[in-house]
Amino acid sequence: MAGKKGNTLTKTVWQHTEVLPEDTMNFLRGLAEGYGKIKNYTYKRYAGIKSFGRLTPVYDIMGEVRHSGIRTQLGLPSACFDPAVVDAVSDIKSMWAVVKKKLGNLITVNENLTDEERIYLRTILKLDKAYAAILNHEDYEMPKKAKDFDIDVERLNNLLRRLTRKYLRKPEAGCADYFSITPAGYTYQDGVILITTGIHGKRMSIPLKDDRTSDRQLKIFVREKDAAIAIPVESRIKTHQDYTNTVFVHIGYKDMFTLSNGNVYGASLGDATAKETERLTEKNKERAKIRSVQKRSVETGDRKKAGNIDVNNLGTLKYDHQKDKERVKTQIFINAEINRMLAAEKPERIVITRPVIVNRTKLPSKSANRKMTRNFNSYIRERLTYKCRMNSIELVEIHSKGTGNICSCCGAEGKRTASGFVCGNCGLQSTIAQNGAKNIENKYKKMKSE
Repeated sequence: MAGKKGNTLTKTVWQHTEVLPEDTMNFLRGLAEGYGKIKNYTYKRYAGIKSFGRLTPVYDIMGEVRHSGIRTQLGLPSACFDPAVVDAVSDIKSMWAVVKKKLGNLITVNENLTDEERIYLRTILKLDKAYAAILNHEDYEMPKKAKDFDIDVERLNNLLRRLTRKYLRKPEAGCADYFSITPAGYTYQDGVILITTGIHGKRMSIPLKDDRTSDRQLKIFVREKDAAIAIPVESRIKTHQDYTNTVFVHIGYKDMFTLSNGNVYGASLGDATAKETERLTEKNKERAKIRSVQKRSVETGDRKKAGNIDVNNLGTLKYDHQKDKERVKTQIFINAEINRMLAAEKPERIVITRPVIVNRTKLPSKSANRKMTRNFNSYIRERLTYKCRMNSIELVEIHSKGTGNICSCCGAEGKRTASGFVCGNCGLQSTIAQNGAKNIENKYKKMKSE
């Protein structure tokens, strides 16, 4: 998020508490649980079709939820209640954005629609008032762009309603392990953060590991014996007079970045993540066998054995800790490699391809699904975008068409094999990533010359 006058960016830094006594942990868990219940109440009441047209302004919804009495019933402080409602409404808006994007894709590939019908449907998806009216069978003003179209409006409106009902998925708060709190709900004193309890004049004292303070809204994650606080801070955008190059980057699954000049950054990232995927696969197989034994024990009436298995073998604390440890390790590596690339290549501009969207939701095998789930491609793009903005580097995304199977040397159709890219026309032999990076360079330069 850009700061004032575009000179700063907001980033998150982490602050940790000391190990906390059980009564303090129960207090924090109570806030997190209440926060989740407020979000779920808001989802249930406002995530449906009837509320789509009234999500703005959020303060109206906040007032309605407050007057329902649920905040008083839960005993949640206003400093946590307000962010919970705002958070929930933001999730609902994101849910609708996902639905509209899905419907837009379906409209594009629907061969039974004419060009005029597609234009009408896409226009309606952009006009929230008209879309809401159609969903609720209310009158609306026909978009100017579609007034002269020869189309069956009712048939198209029914299509929109049917697809919306099919793909609308209401969000859920899930695990209640965090809450947000406004500045009115906390103060600092001698290395301690004092959090409001909802009782006038009474605050809970939580010792911190450092003396950092904030005057912004905080997000507090409740862990087993302590808490982690996400603090938004402003960082000044840097400018580099010596950053003058244009760099063409192929983002890959094996090597993170392959540049058209032959340089590689984040080499063998895919191999490292594959090893962790294999470890998790074997671990999950072992846990599946143990679950099977536990199930048989329950069926045969040996509840003591089933209970022992549940207590001693099926916990997730160690399992999740190891997963988180490997994830953080990989993220540190990714950030370090991006920094190394920027320092070495000194780019004024970085050119990459847009993410490829595959129109299927499930891959052929569990192992393939697991590899894609653990793929860090979206994280890499997110961090690259952020670091480009922090360093005043232009990040250009071009369409990936023509950057995969085409030979970067002669432009003929080539073959991607397990060993690399081969062109039968000119004899080029290259890595798939190197050929892709050169194609990105060729395509970008062609676009600029036209």
